Amino acid sequence: MAQKLTPADVKGLFEKLSNWGRWGKEDERGALNFITDKKRAAAAKLVQTGQTVSMALPLATIAAPDNPTPVTHLMVQAGFDSREMPLPYAGDYFAIAPHGMANTHLDALCHVFWENKMYNGFDASEVGSHGAKKCAIDVTRTGIISRGVLLDIPRLKKVEWLEPGTAIYPEELDAAEKAQNVRVDEGDVLLVRTGRSARRKSKGGWDPFREGLPGLDASCLPWLHERRIAVLGCDGVSDVVPSGYDGVPLPVHVGTLVAMGIHLIDNADLDAVSAACGASNRFEFMFTMAPLILERGTASPVNPLATF
Repeated sequence: MAQKLTPADVKGLFEKLSNWGRWGKEDERGALNFITDKKRAAAAKLVQTGQTVSMALPLATIAAPDNPTPVTHLMVQAGFDSREMPLPYAGDYFAIAPHGMANTHLDALCHVFWENKMYNGFDASEVGSHGAKKCAIDVTRTGIISRGVLLDIPRLKKVEWLEPGTAIYPEELDAAEKAQNVRVDEGDVLLVRTGRSARRKSKGGWDPFREGLPGLDASCLPWLHERRIAVLGCDGVSDVVPSGYDGVPLPVHVGTLVAMGIHLIDNADLDAVSAACGASNRFEFMFTMAPLILERGTASPVNPLATF
């Protein structure tokens, strides 16, 4: 394992790895700019069998230790009185606070600030009571289609899941690539599996802030920057919790969202795609995702898909 960074080292990475200005001073898309038309066309050519796998959890409507604000799901019309209606129908209503530890969602670049700034140097005050004027989730309105790559760390370690608080280091990302015969390249959507979903299905939910979550150590940030990934996803929140760095509770969130402009998928369910990758011995696939077009929003619930 590489020597652990100091909090000062981590803070220094945010400036060293910055993509601010890389695509112009008014850019709000960040690393999504790495996904070119050529990249999307190449991703489509990865499809061989047509098998499609979802990487999303069901919307979490039940309160749990890791879900203090469950999704509200109400029926506005049911079927019991349908014979009295001119046009019988059923209808529902739902409300969701997408951020947190329970629902699969995409973080917009306006979600996190460092020293009162978001990606590309925009001021935190650009996000107000009416939403975000800069770097909102609707910059993804045309969808995200690219090559997806799964790095399965429990598979590498030959365990069912990583225990809460387990940190993943750059050399483990390298080892997973080697073991899976795949390499993460420019414009890829990188999914890092920790086995959180499998553990939750076996043992139930737990409070991540009290008991921790497995995830990437901040020392992985230069690796992510070097590979020029477009999006990072995880079955946790990408960060290991606790981070181990005083004053920087979620350094991967800051380093990706703020410094590098990399959108984050939190709380994915990567068990099914892990099984599909293992069965085919293919850890790359066409990745597709169409976030909701919520203008000025800081996140969207999502259903990422892998097509083999």
